[in-house]
This record gives sequence, C-alpha cells and structure tokens, in this order.
Amino acid sequence: MPLAPHPDRLLPPEPSQRNIARRLYDTVRDLPLISPHGHVEARLLAADEPFTDPASLLVTPDHYVTRLLHAHGIPLADLGLRDSTGDTGPAQPRDVWRTFCEHWHLFLGTASRGWLEAELHDVLGVTVQPSADTADELFDELTARLREPAFRPRALYDSFGIAVLATTDDPADDLAHHRALAEDPSWSGRVVPTFRPDRHLDATSPGWTAALDDLAAASGIDTGDYDGLIRALENRREHFRAHGATATDHSAPDARMAFLDTAQARRLFGAVRTGTASADEARLLSQQLLGEMARMSSEDGMVMALHTGSRRNHHPGTLRRFGPDTGHDIPLQAEFTRALQPMLERFGTNPRFQTVLFTLDETVFSRELAPLAGFYPSVYLGAPWWFLDAPRAMHRFRDAVTETAGFYRNAGFIDDTRGFCSIPARHDTARRVDAAHLAGLVAEHVLSEDDAAVVIRDLHDRQPRKAFRL
Repeated sequence: MPLAPHPDRLLPPEPSQRNIARRLYDTVRDLPLISPHGHVEARLLAADEPFTDPASLLVTPDHYVTRLLHAHGIPLADLGLRDSTGDTGPAQPRDVWRTFCEHWHLFLGTASRGWLEAELHDVLGVTVQPSADTADELFDELTARLREPAFRPRALYDSFGIAVLATTDDPADDLAHHRALAEDPSWSGRVVPTFRPDRHLDATSPGWTAALDDLAAASGIDTGDYDGLIRALENRREHFRAHGATATDHSAPDARMAFLDTAQARRLFGAVRTGTASADEARLLSQQLLGEMARMSSEDGMVMALHTGSRRNHHPGTLRRFGPDTGHDIPLQAEFTRALQPMLERFGTNPRFQTVLFTLDETVFSRELAPLAGFYPSVYLGAPWWFLDAPRAMHRFRDAVTETAGFYRNAGFIDDTRGFCSIPARHDTARRVDAAHLAGLVAEHVLSEDDAAVVIRDLHDRQPRKAFRL
C-alpha cells in the first residue's frame, strides 16, 4: 500500500469549514518553528554526525512508540532499549525495524501514527506503508538516505525551518555543546538550554545526596548546607542564562510549593541530609526548594514552566532494567487553585515573574487553569502536553479554556519530543488542529476570518516567544 498522508488531514469534513481551514492553515504552514520545550540534545547538532539507521532514529528513542508496542507484549529489549541488568542485549537495529513494521497497524487511530506517517513521508521521502513485507527494503533505503548530506542533523534543522530550539538540561551540565554551537561560525541556528533541576530538588529521591555533590562540583560551592545549596542553584542559573537560557522546567509530582522561613528550611535540610527526617519532611523540603525556584524566577526573570501531575516510573521493574523515560509514567489527578495560591500571592503580579502551567488532567482546564490565567498576568496556559498532545485533546483544550481566558493567555505549542524528526510533524499537527478549530468559530460567526488568521499566526509565533521570553 502507498504511504500518502492526505493533504486535508485533520481539517473539518464539512466543505465550507474545510475551505476556511485550508486558508487558515496556509497562513501558518510555512512559519518558522518555535520549540520552547523538548528533549533533543544540543550534542546532536554540535556533532552533526549522520544518523545510523531508521530504528535508532524513529523507534528506540521515542517512548510514544515503544510504550504502545510494549503494551502488545513486545519486550523493550526487542525495541533496542539497553537492559542495565545484562539479562538481554539490545536488539540489532534491523530486527527492531522489522518488529516496528510488522506491528505498524497497532498505531492506527493514535496521534503517533499521524506523526510517524509525516516523518516517513514528508521528512524521509518514504512512499510505501511499513509492513512485514517492506521492512527490509525500507531499512536499506532509509539507512542509505540517512548517509546523504541533506539528512544530517544540521541540514534537517534548516529544512524543518526551526527558528529556536530549547533543550532540557541538568544544572550540573557544563553546556559545552551549546557553547560549541554558539562559537561555530558555520552554524546560524539558535539552540538554547533550559534549566531542569528536578534531581537536585527532589529530597525524597535516594539519589538526592549524589545530585547535590554533582551540583557542588559544577558550581564550586559547597552544598552541604541549605544556604550553600541555594547559592549553588543561583550560580548555575546564571551560568545557563549566560548561555542563552530563558526558562526553567520542573516535573514535580504536583504544583505545591512551601515558603518556610530560613531557620526552618535550614533545620529541615539538615534532618533530610543526615537521614533523620520523615518521608513527609523530605516532601516538604522538596516543596520548599520548588518555592525557591519561583522566588529566583521573580528575581532573574527566567520563565518557570511547571510540568506536574505524573507518577513517574510507575513500574519499578522496568525502571531497574531500562531506566527512566521508557514509557511507564502515568498521569495523576491534578489540583492547582490551592496548590499555587501561596506562590501567586507572592509573585503572581510581579512583572518579572512568569510561569507556564502544563497538566495531564483535562478536568482542570476550565475549572482551574483558565480562571488562573484569566486573572494573573504571570500565568500562561501550557499547550496540551504528553498524553494530551493529540488532535481531539487539542480541540477539547481550546473549547475548555478559550471562553474564559481567550487565546492570548496561551503559551503556544510545544513538541516535547526526543524524536528529532517528529518536531515538524508535531508542529504541523498543531497548526492543522488550530486551523480546524478556528474555522469552526468562523463558520459560527464567533470570529471573522481575518481575526482567525491573526490568531493562528500569533498562536504559533508571537505567543510562544512571549510566554517563554524568547
């Protein structure tokens, strides 16, 4: 069967609305891509080495892909993930690709199927459907194509039309790859780091003490007491800002923050550090440190992005064998109104403070997030994220928040991807969905088509730049 994504995919089926959506989509289809949050690493572009094969590019690093195949009984080791226990070695790329192609039908109806079709067809030039019969031929075809200069990382970056790409980086990172790109006269793109201090803030984690040691080594500041930890975090934020960072990112279990006085915080830190604190005290210290991040953002102006509400590493056995970010993070019920009140009381009207709120719980879109963004000038609504970055969920998001907060309290789209070639596919999906949604409002005479054309351009250019201070 041929692989030919329909030119009107995701646009409305009703002819008059579809024509409006086509016109709106045409106004943004070729806009530069603003990617303010994702997980592509700067070293990919700094090294600019050819991708080796399609399995390593499209399958193994993409937990959207591996988690669904795993749900159908395919071991993660068979998909190229490295087993830290040594029980099994990673499968060979050709075998991974065969497994993926043999199970291509499992992605029907998922958002991943649309992205994968766009990656294969629009980026890599594939014109036949993956299947058991075509797997080897496609593997050879794509492996050869990936050796061509036009498919190296920097050439793809240019062909994608990326204006700015934000990476996600640990505070202890020296940002050498970002520095190499900035100093390379042959490189004209913009790649900025994002300060992601999760492991240094999570006092409940067994690895917290080791993380503090790494932070001390990177900053040159002793993190053996509370004051030292705060100074070290401030030091690394400045290091990131000097390398172009405009935002911090946090994946705490929930949005609660604490604002203890310094004496209390020092005592709590000492108890956790020496192992004499309770589990509740360790959680309180984590919330205190997250509150310190908000305080720092109110002073240095770095945007505070909150990606909360996930039970990370839900399956301990998979975590032990294959590590984090391997597809078994599961959403939790979220609460923001009470959780964020102490932080917003302090910083919600501070002109230097800005936060972007993301959730995996659709029930809070209209009940909590839209009203918060509809009052506080510091609060922006993050795009539907992770399990919600699918077309129908994007429509539900617009329906839930727009009537309360309007379009201009929205932070635009984030691709949140580890799959480099999925960046343009995901942005294209968002642009098509917004064109379809706005076309419906035009057809209902809620908006004029001229207004809708301005809105869709702003959602994919002005808003992400503004919300993330890019």
